[in-house]
Amino acid sequence: MFRGLLKSLQKKPLRKSTAKNRLAGPVLIIILDGLGLSGRQAGDAFAAASTPCYDGLKAGYPYRELFAHGKHVGMASNKDMGNSEVGHNAIGAGKIYSQGSKLVQEALLSGSLFQRKAWKDTMYHVKQQNSALHFLGLLSDGNVHSDITHLMQLSEQAAAEGLKKIYVHALLDGRDTSPQSALLYVLRLEQHFAKLRKKYACSAHIASAGGRMLLVMDRYEADWDMIQRGWDLMVLGEGPVFQSATAGIQQLRKENKVSDQYIPPFLIQADPSRELALIQDGDALINFNFRGDRAIQISLAFENRATPIQKKKKVAIHYVGMTLYDGDRNIPSRFLVNPPSIKNTMGEYLAATGKRQFAISETQKYGHVTFFWNGNRSSKFNEKTETYIEIPSDNVSFDQRPWMKAAEITDAVIDCLKSKKFDCGRVNYPNADMVGHTGNFQASKLAVEAVDLCLARLLKALADCNGIALITADHGNCDEMFEVDTKTNTLKKDAQGNYIVKTSHTLNKVPFFIYDPKQRNTYTWKTG
Repeated sequence: MFRGLLKSLQKKPLRKSTAKNRLAGPVLIIILDGLGLSGRQAGDAFAAASTPCYDGLKAGYPYRELFAHGKHVGMASNKDMGNSEVGHNAIGAGKIYSQGSKLVQEALLSGSLFQRKAWKDTMYHVKQQNSALHFLGLLSDGNVHSDITHLMQLSEQAAAEGLKKIYVHALLDGRDTSPQSALLYVLRLEQHFAKLRKKYACSAHIASAGGRMLLVMDRYEADWDMIQRGWDLMVLGEGPVFQSATAGIQQLRKENKVSDQYIPPFLIQADPSRELALIQDGDALINFNFRGDRAIQISLAFENRATPIQKKKKVAIHYVGMTLYDGDRNIPSRFLVNPPSIKNTMGEYLAATGKRQFAISETQKYGHVTFFWNGNRSSKFNEKTETYIEIPSDNVSFDQRPWMKAAEITDAVIDCLKSKKFDCGRVNYPNADMVGHTGNFQASKLAVEAVDLCLARLLKALADCNGIALITADHGNCDEMFEVDTKTNTLKKDAQGNYIVKTSHTLNKVPFFIYDPKQRNTYTWKTG
């Protein structure tokens, strides 16, 4: 994505074009988050939507389809779905960097992770304190925030090094995986722990669990209640108690009629004669999620930095992240794997050349057009030339308001265009991704239509100020709302004959357009 563009810019300083028909207005990069191209009609909310603006772009302007997954964007394999963090890193940088999952995998395979000071200090701390090692993270193989195999390798190494109390606080997925797949991962982990107990004579158990959209994994400080629930569960032991993770998941699914990501938090006590495995003074906690945005707030809480949550009980623990989640604020202070070193991003280059930039989205994707776009940097490169605008997101389930803040985002961008203060800008419409994650087909269709209406308004305003737009997506999501049988290329059905809902990202390509209102139907792509 955009590699050629940035490389050409880096060869020489930016100079004003001498062409007679050069544009006077700004360049706008528009990210239609979660909008992929499935190539099929069935189960594709994007294909089912009415999108006259998008259709007009495809009919009249330069168009290409881009890969946005796997090795194309720096992930471990082409079986790995793209995601918003990786997508915005790639677009903002204009080049490919090895991303979190791949970096962790390489560090585990080489064994270098276990030679790092952060790991050795953690093992030493637990032994010296005769305390417990806790793991916290997403129990998943979605490879967006975590990978269960990483957890299994870390826990086995800890047991091999003599740690006797190993506990996991499991965040249930159902978002980057099938909506009701948590029991598969619980079974894998319990089988793994059974082997550890037998081989190393240690205590290894799942201590607590809960859905990722209710527990811990908030981002951009949109819902601190999620962090509060996590603290109260893991530190105070507040929540219902079940004899096993399986029993808790099955019962709470039934009672609440929800998918895994919304299962209420609960505790696990297999042996009533033993105390709950809560996080206590002197313990160590490893957050095995490698993606930063949904790991920052809980890291702040356990490192006892300033947060708005209420701590009825405070604990002093040895906290470690899988990687550095926020380099500018050094969150967390200890981490196991160095993050990708992303330099010379598009934003950095334009700031250095004095170009005036703006970045706009609502809370759910604000960090993507700022932090991730700038190579995991939370501050601006130039306070005088950069303007960041965050539109507060509604704290409701996105399928209840599939239009989200698309209109408000559009208003803000148009105001920036009309001001004539900027040379370039970037905007993210989160709808197709965030609503797609709910699994609601009709709501996702409406989400796409809402964005298309706003896109039409935006492009008209851009044309009025003689600007140009690059329009693309960071990955797919709403393009596959039901599971697909890859062998037959048909939608999967459950035992009752219903289509199986899919809430995760896709492996599909994404669109890329160049919108130049003065050059309609005059471009041709050069190939070869």
